[in-house]
Amino acid sequence: MENFDKQTIDARLAQGFPLEHRWHNRFHLEMPFGLINDPNGLTYHQGAYHIFYQWNPLGCEHKNKCWAHVKTRDFIHYTLPELSLWPDDVHDKDGCYSGCGVSEDGKLRVLYTCNRKEDGVRIPAQRFGTLASDGSVRKEEIIIPDHPENITGHFRDPFLFTRHGRRYLIIGAQREADEKGTALIYEEVDGSWHNLGEIHTRLGDFGYMWECPNLLQFGSYDVLIFCPQGLSARAYDRQNIYQAGYIAGHLSLDSLDMVQHTKFQELDRGFDFYAPQVFEHEGRHLMIGWMGMPDKDGEYPSKEKGWMYSLTMPRELRLRQGHIYSRPAREMRDLRVKESAVELNNSLVSSFRQPLFAGSEILLEMELGEAKIATCVLHYGLEKLVFSYDREQQTMTIDREGMKKGGRGKRIFKLFADQKLSLQLFVDKAAVEAFFQHGEEAASLLVFPEKNIQPELEVRGDSPIKNVVGTVWELDSYKFQLNS
Repeated sequence: MENFDKQTIDARLAQGFPLEHRWHNRFHLEMPFGLINDPNGLTYHQGAYHIFYQWNPLGCEHKNKCWAHVKTRDFIHYTLPELSLWPDDVHDKDGCYSGCGVSEDGKLRVLYTCNRKEDGVRIPAQRFGTLASDGSVRKEEIIIPDHPENITGHFRDPFLFTRHGRRYLIIGAQREADEKGTALIYEEVDGSWHNLGEIHTRLGDFGYMWECPNLLQFGSYDVLIFCPQGLSARAYDRQNIYQAGYIAGHLSLDSLDMVQHTKFQELDRGFDFYAPQVFEHEGRHLMIGWMGMPDKDGEYPSKEKGWMYSLTMPRELRLRQGHIYSRPAREMRDLRVKESAVELNNSLVSSFRQPLFAGSEILLEMELGEAKIATCVLHYGLEKLVFSYDREQQTMTIDREGMKKGGRGKRIFKLFADQKLSLQLFVDKAAVEAFFQHGEEAASLLVFPEKNIQPELEVRGDSPIKNVVGTVWELDSYKFQLNS
């Protein structure tokens, strides 16, 4: 095991803020060094939101998995990130993998997967811990010491939930017999955890592993969010190497059947979104995802500068007719620099351009008129990122072939707009988050402009667009201060 000295690592973190490289984002959580990935342990506790996330403080490789921790009351002001959980005993010597959090009895407790390998054999264990006053997690009882019979060592990412006053967890898994993905449910009875079995869906053969399951309730509906690995790409979906999506239906905890459920739908249509976690507070379902993609490390040139990846902004989820709509959490409006607002109102235009800020929010409502193709381009000097809507095909295309560094390619998905197209863009230094048709679809992606240049927005149509109205705001940065 590596030596993780919290005091030394936290001191180095403090020296790394404020983040200064031109690819470092203003309003996305990231680190001055190391590799981050899955958000973990999202919890509202004692007046603050607590956000943990996977972090390798020793380099930009997927190993040495620790948890970092920040807290915030408003998603604008944050404590400085700190090392909170790290491998230091036989159970988690090969990594502290993903898990969840819960506020109970005045304490913030986390449940995570301990990763250990013996002679190449993976032995996972599920363990509780409690956040201590110094920001570290005090490791406590192991509730599931190994993977169950008929399940391989790919058994991880527990998520706690409560139904009818009883506590359960759902956990991602892989069957031993056919090496296919699934999820198991455990019930807590008198302090012990009992395996109830696999959740039953109509999905059939649906990848070789299900990671990061979340089980949520929206009114009378249950929503299972998970990340299947091993699905083949299709014309209008599943175009990333791995997916993050959901099914909505009704779960019986007696039979473990997910009945009358929808088809699998993706939560995000961009290049860089995986391993989301959702938590509920005051009636809101808040989601944070990892802006990155496993097994694609070569697409992120910030690695050469010593850090990799971001987390998304927090999003608020709503379920309508079996489909999840996601919008930026309302707190993000407080990032707007009010006096910077530029009002857009252009009638019968074939094209117009608008300079942007170092961080921008763009809200557009387009009445398409005769235009069959409406395009929004982010110009970074000679480089460009393109969002193009085709009314006849009812498809949105995201094209980053015009960028020189990092990942390229296109993503194409179905989107019904008819006469009016709504687009909300958050443009950070390297992160772009897009919301289409008032949150019906979303897309997260990273770009790495070659030159330090503020982008410019171009809106154009193949015929004059009848009307374009909207607003462009400058967005302030997240604020970090010493832990309190």
